[in-house]
Amino acid sequence: MGILFLLVFGGVILDKTVAKPNFEGIAVFVPVINGVGGNLVAIQASRISTFLHFWSMPGVLPHKMRQHWPNPCTTFFASGINSKSARVLILLVIPGHLVFLYTIHLFEGGHTAITFTFVAFYLTAALLQVGILLYMSDIIVRLMWRKGLDPDNYSIPYLTALGDLLGTGFLAVCFHLLWLLRGLEPKLGN
Repeated sequence: MGILFLLVFGGVILDKTVAKPNFEGIAVFVPVINGVGGNLVAIQASRISTFLHFWSMPGVLPHKMRQHWPNPCTTFFASGINSKSARVLILLVIPGHLVFLYTIHLFEGGHTAITFTFVAFYLTAALLQVGILLYMSDIIVRLMWRKGLDPDNYSIPYLTALGDLLGTGFLAVCFHLLWLLRGLEPKLGN
């Protein structure tokens, strides 16, 4: 039921933004931001799940992971292997998205001028999305493991649905901010 809610709410955001004339081109960027975020978080969830399968049995967290609600600093800055993989995955966000943005620009897709401001907003949104998703993967995988469920099967659908919601929402905010900035630009002529 939770996955359905996340998907529907993300679809409503997309439907409302695509219909706005100032948000032309958003539909080209939605699969990119959602696909990258979903794939990166699936890698992390699978990585943590593999760690748990190796070091523990379902229902019992290893000693280092006994914290029910991990600190975000633990997720990204601890010395453990899962934190290292989270750092690597978040470092892949900017170069990966720059490749996709360049490809969209080459094919003249999106009907949106890919300016420095757009790229800065877009990359900020992508980093926020992936950062939140990597932290949530740490929480959700632990929760699933404590309940005796295989995180590979149960956590990834929730995380990718959350990624779709966050990616679509953050992208809508980017386009809205760009629209506001365009309205504040001085008009030349007349």
